[in-house]
Amino acid sequence: MTVANLTDVRGVLFDLDGVIYLGSTPLPGAQAVFDWLDQHSRPYCLVTNNSTRTPQQYQDRLLAMGIRVPLPTIFTSALATAQYLKKQYPDGAPVYIIGEDGLQEALSEAGFWTEARRPEVVCVGLDQQLTYQKLQTACLAIRAGARFVGTNPDRTLPTEIGLVPGNGATLAALQACTDVVPDVIGKPSATMIDLAIERLGVPKELTVIIGDRLDTDIQAGAAAGITTVLVLTGVHRLRDVPKFPVAPDFVVDDLVQFREALAGRAVLSRYLPEMAGAP
Repeated sequence: MTVANLTDVRGVLFDLDGVIYLGSTPLPGAQAVFDWLDQHSRPYCLVTNNSTRTPQQYQDRLLAMGIRVPLPTIFTSALATAQYLKKQYPDGAPVYIIGEDGLQEALSEAGFWTEARRPEVVCVGLDQQLTYQKLQTACLAIRAGARFVGTNPDRTLPTEIGLVPGNGATLAALQACTDVVPDVIGKPSATMIDLAIERLGVPKELTVIIGDRLDTDIQAGAAAGITTVLVLTGVHRLRDVPKFPVAPDFVVDDLVQFREALAGRAVLSRYLPEMAGAP
């Protein structure tokens, strides 16, 4: 069930890159929308598929752009994966990790410990120091019966030099050599969204996700059954909507217009297919 008007929204999930900032540049209205939500006691969560950084590293990065958010509002795919596995293994379990600081810290704090020989779980996030030895260890563990879990399915990663392999490429390599399909936690899976909503403590029918990508943010929100808002400051535009199986419920130009809609100072029409002819 989705909201009829954004003034009904009581909790907000934000994507980061393309919504809050582009690269190292904050986007218009970012701090103002957080301030408005704080002033009106509406909880929010910053939901990112990136598993490499810790929440503290994200908070520091945002602060360097002049954006202030409380640490508990930052929810990475690493934290979502750790929270998901904690539900499956309340006492923790031995895991083999392919990933960086964000994933290693999240799993350790959730009570899991590293084991290369006989792990119960192989957990895979983006690892920019990936080696054949790591792939070999993970492959053998999965073939021996370890559960195969991926933080996110992003096949590519945008960088200054272009698109480079993302975590989805690593998952594909391991799937190819094990014939095992991983459980993927991050967007567009509903799993990460459901876990983020738990953190908000707001009913699902009063929660909205705002993102710039139809294939991750909007698809994940739709899969979780919440209201979706496409913001036109990042990857996708209105003309892109017909190319994807799921359309957003609402479209906004930027976070300034989004805040105005939350406050009832701007009335948004629900997305209609004829809008796709707009730029």
